[in-house]
Amino acid sequence: MIHNGIEYGDMQMIAAAYALLRQVLGIEPKEVSEIFKQWNKDDLDSYLIEITGDILAKTDDETGQPMVDLILDTAGQKGTGKWTGIDALQLGAPVTTITEAVYSRALSFLKDERVAASAHLSGPDARFDGDPKMFLDDLRQALYAAKICSYAQGYQLLSMAASEHHWQLNYGDIALMWRGGCIIRAQFLSRIKQAFDADPSLANLLLAPYFQRAIASSQGAWRRTVANAVSLGIPVPAFSSALAYYDGYRSAELPANLL
Repeated sequence: MIHNGIEYGDMQMIAAAYALLRQVLGIEPKEVSEIFKQWNKDDLDSYLIEITGDILAKTDDETGQPMVDLILDTAGQKGTGKWTGIDALQLGAPVTTITEAVYSRALSFLKDERVAASAHLSGPDARFDGDPKMFLDDLRQALYAAKICSYAQGYQLLSMAASEHHWQLNYGDIALMWRGGCIIRAQFLSRIKQAFDADPSLANLLLAPYFQRAIASSQGAWRRTVANAVSLGIPVPAFSSALAYYDGYRSAELPANLL
């Protein structure tokens, strides 16, 4: 279930990255395909990034249009992402990125309402006037940083469930199992395996030295990506909720005293 919840987050962030490349930089799907194929050679190397590159290269035989443009923008769900969110609420685990991915699918399904609302609700008139190369590199780093937080949330839910149900889980082996043939299989999972091998009692993936360094080096790019999306009126709920989770987790004090 949690594997599938993490998959929801991964897919939503990839879709948001695609939307930013098209709407901010005006890049056509075939060129976006090449960008994803390039990203798949580095830290983002994964099955989902690989097939995204393949999907965006597809064209319709009859019209010659990009296949992705002919698919209705409504996404359903089989339930495992929703179950992850329900279980997280019951255990008090803050899996905000996975839950936002589920809500994003629910919002996408309100197609008729969204079409009607688009004729009445306004957004910003801003235009992107920054450096496209910097935006592209920022987006790549933001995708990786948000992905780290999403997996950290999934593992936090596993840990809290283990505590609740008195399970003995080997978190490194779980990462190794997912790396072996699951949809979220990725080079990234080896880093998780190494983190838990080094410290089996690790409280949160964000505290592992490798992930600390990765977030520290990419958070500027991550913040700029979210800020650009907000200023341009492009929804990136998985990116922004992951960032809010990170900022909340690293805060020694939160306004819960006022609550």
